[in-house]
Amino acid sequence: MVVDARDSRVSTRAEGGSLRNHVGPGEHGIEHSAGVTEQDVADRLGGQLIRLMRAIGRTKSHIAKYGPDGLERSAYSVLFCLVHDGPQRTGKLADTLHTETSTISRQTRSLVAHGLVERRADPVDGRACVLAPTAEGVRVFEENRRNRNRWLAEVMAEWPADERARLTDLLELLVSGIEESTAEKSTATAESN
Repeated sequence: MVVDARDSRVSTRAEGGSLRNHVGPGEHGIEHSAGVTEQDVADRLGGQLIRLMRAIGRTKSHIAKYGPDGLERSAYSVLFCLVHDGPQRTGKLADTLHTETSTISRQTRSLVAHGLVERRADPVDGRACVLAPTAEGVRVFEENRRNRNRWLAEVMAEWPADERARLTDLLELLVSGIEESTAEKSTATAESN
């Protein structure tokens, strides 16, 4: 693949060395030329990730609109983990979401107050408690998931199926790489302390 920061086309070398242009979704590909370094590519990716986070931030209020008023949007991350991964202690949620325990405690208090999460005795240690989604929490989560999926389907409606699959695969690789890197850094930091 050839990438040039000045051009929005994606190109691959065909047999014999000639370039074939592939226009990505919405004609937003990239071309990588010989003068562009890995640092340039990383810088461009970083910029696009910032754009992505801003775009998602602007749309979160539309995506996560099903549920009680007054619930922090960030609390939906906690609800997602509990629905997806099952009941957990606050400390485990903080580790999973890479945030402070006090932040998780504040968000879970709000989720409990809104009837979306409940505290249960820890089956391993009855003196401790785990957080678990309520039936209403699962309902709100599923409604938000459907809303998110409808929105993503609209955004990518004009994309060929193979491009949607490719994006999903590449995002999975990127997120896995970030998670592995974060885990390695956390382990190294813990071992040095």
